[in-house]
Amino acid sequence: MSTTGTAVNARERELLEAARDGNEGAFRDLVEPHRGELHAHCYRMLGSVHDAEDAVQDALLRAWRALPRFEPRHSLRAWLYKIATNVCLDMIGRRPKRVLPIDYGPSTDPQQTAGAPVVESVWVEPYPDDKLGMEDGYAAPEARYERREGVELAFVAALQHLPPRQRAALILREVLGFSANETAESLDSTPASVNSALQRARQAVEERVPEQSQQATIRSLGDKRLRTIVERFMDAMQKDDINTVVSMLAKDAAWSMPPLASWYRGADLPGFLRLGPLSGEWRWRHIPAHANGQPAFAAYEWNDDQQAYLPFGLNVLSFDGDKISDVTSFLNRSIEGTDPEYYARFPDQPLDPERTLAYFGRFGLPDRLD
Repeated sequence: MSTTGTAVNARERELLEAARDGNEGAFRDLVEPHRGELHAHCYRMLGSVHDAEDAVQDALLRAWRALPRFEPRHSLRAWLYKIATNVCLDMIGRRPKRVLPIDYGPSTDPQQTAGAPVVESVWVEPYPDDKLGMEDGYAAPEARYERREGVELAFVAALQHLPPRQRAALILREVLGFSANETAESLDSTPASVNSALQRARQAVEERVPEQSQQATIRSLGDKRLRTIVERFMDAMQKDDINTVVSMLAKDAAWSMPPLASWYRGADLPGFLRLGPLSGEWRWRHIPAHANGQPAFAAYEWNDDQQAYLPFGLNVLSFDGDKISDVTSFLNRSIEGTDPEYYARFPDQPLDPERTLAYFGRFGLPDRLD
């Protein structure tokens, strides 16, 4: 018998019967224990926290309507995952693929301006795993990837390049540990087709992700050493100390800034930092954060009009040993256009305070630092 789920227990059966009689509270109690992991699943499928929230809502609505057809002898968890997976497959078919800037186009000359933000929603978004209660360990003994490995930025970005059904097969089998039979049932396919899709998906993902996961790297560094590195990096950024920042980067490190398509690599990084964020034109404050199972920090920029530091972006750090291999700066789109000295090179975009709160609020970050 699969370890990913069993027939409903006595308590679930009681809630199920009440829900079938129209009790919405019983339905909420029935599905609530699964909401967090369903959200993480939809994020892996879609690469977007916002889209994942919509997918979970749609999936639970479909589950509510389909309750009369659910057989209690089956696994409630597997049934919910089947519904959520098919919602995600429907959504993927209606929108462009999400990527990171390094997959969107070539690196940028640091002497050129960063260019305009790409307005279309094509970017992978950061995931607030701590806020949403992402657990350590494996979802099931058969799973190949740990839960936190399954939301690492490089892994989620690699998933987005897979054909949708390959993507679903790899997540269901290797992240969640569902059997080939369960996965085939979720995808209305056969175990042989699932295993074939899984083999192709595994090869494609392994070509795009580092040999060692960020979770393994973080464990090898240890909490104390990792915290020291991140604090030193934040301090150097705040002091516009380009030499220290560069010394902490891997030789071929990449720095990207979605929603800008521009990104910089290796020897071009000192020029980018000197002309860009560490030019001395802005005053920064940084506070530690966590995203995608990885260390991160939030950047706040001083605003004279508000007399406060306002959200600028969330910087997610990836490591190669004790060196930073990637900095992905998810810029807070709502503040674009508010600082004429910096954003004069971009088309002005209106300030949207609600989006500011939603973006940083997902990570439990304050909307201003006085």
